[in-house]
Amino acid sequence: MTNLRVFRWAVVALIVFGVVVVACGGTDDPTSRSVSNPLVRGNGATPATTPPVVIKTVPGMPPVVDPTNLYSETTATKVLDFVRDDLPRVYVPNRAENTVSVIDPNTMQVIDKFPVGINPQHIVPSWDMKTLWVTNTAEGRTDGSLTPIDPQTGKRSGPDVPVDDPYNMYFSPDGKSAIVVAEAYKRLDFRDPKTMALQKSVETPNCGGVNHGEFAIDGTWAIFTCEFAGALVKIDMTTGQVVSYLQLTGGGMPQDIRLSPDGTMLYVAEMVRSGVYLVDPVTFTEKGFIPTGTGAHGLYPSRDASVLYVANRGSTRIGGPPNGQGSVSVLDWRNGNKIVATWPTPGGGSPDMGGVSADGTKLWLAGRYDNEVYAIDTRTGEYAVIPVGREPHGLAVWPQPGRYSLGHTANMR
Repeated sequence: MTNLRVFRWAVVALIVFGVVVVACGGTDDPTSRSVSNPLVRGNGATPATTPPVVIKTVPGMPPVVDPTNLYSETTATKVLDFVRDDLPRVYVPNRAENTVSVIDPNTMQVIDKFPVGINPQHIVPSWDMKTLWVTNTAEGRTDGSLTPIDPQTGKRSGPDVPVDDPYNMYFSPDGKSAIVVAEAYKRLDFRDPKTMALQKSVETPNCGGVNHGEFAIDGTWAIFTCEFAGALVKIDMTTGQVVSYLQLTGGGMPQDIRLSPDGTMLYVAEMVRSGVYLVDPVTFTEKGFIPTGTGAHGLYPSRDASVLYVANRGSTRIGGPPNGQGSVSVLDWRNGNKIVATWPTPGGGSPDMGGVSADGTKLWLAGRYDNEVYAIDTRTGEYAVIPVGREPHGLAVWPQPGRYSLGHTANMR
């Protein structure tokens, strides 16, 4: 009886041991190890991880380094070596006197002024950042032109290049085309980025006042504002065709346009309603509106892309007046789209177009109807005011961080 009891306990022990061995992954025999679960210790497999998000861009476009922040390569430390050697300058097109004023940002003084073409509107860095182009629109006349500036000398580097009505200019994300915004003709002219020879034209017949543009994080589309139609137009960058138009519910006069850091939301400055539209660029639908200040006009990400600066021109109509209720609104676009600060222009003014300094400490804006330029301290909101020529418009601050320029007054990525 005793032997039988011992035998039974031995059998039970063997069964229990077998269960434990199986539960623990077996013996040292490698054939007994599970390889189906990469988290099991000792099986030689790599622990499971979430694969990184990779954004497939259009051919020729530089890769997206950080899918959560398309401005990741424009932080203060990321100025390319050959760009770092360029002169630190602020170039100001004076629309009403056909000149460009040049400011030394270290002394806050105008150190040069030179003539350009008729009605200069914006200073536009080329895709390769080796030329700054002045867009002389001539406002619908046949003698529009582009004036090249060498950023290493701060001087004109050649004769004016004739083009039709270049109100503004952008560059395709792959760098293969300059896109001249021929506002008076409701047309986008794709040109060789070096010679400016015409490649093709894209008609935008329902986009009166085609104006400012922005490009998808992957480069597949572009969206431009239609200032005189209260609308937007979407262009397929792979085919060069108009996809559709979006009529904004409140109409108005949409101006500058920028993408959120993750590329999922468009911010559109609207001058008449004095605020910013929110638009889903994929579904091309309106998602909201944020009041900012009188005459919302220019949009500029901070150097770390934590906030968006909104330049409020102080007037809801074209033509002024001077000493308007100008201001800059600081929009926290990462945390609920809240206005976290407002910087009124001392004594009134008309902050319009410009850009952020390479180190992020200054926001430079043209005072369109006050014949002055503002250098605003981004830490305190304090203004320095510099007199320039008549009706300054889309100034450019140079040099800038980034790998390439999409145009306008230095939309860098």
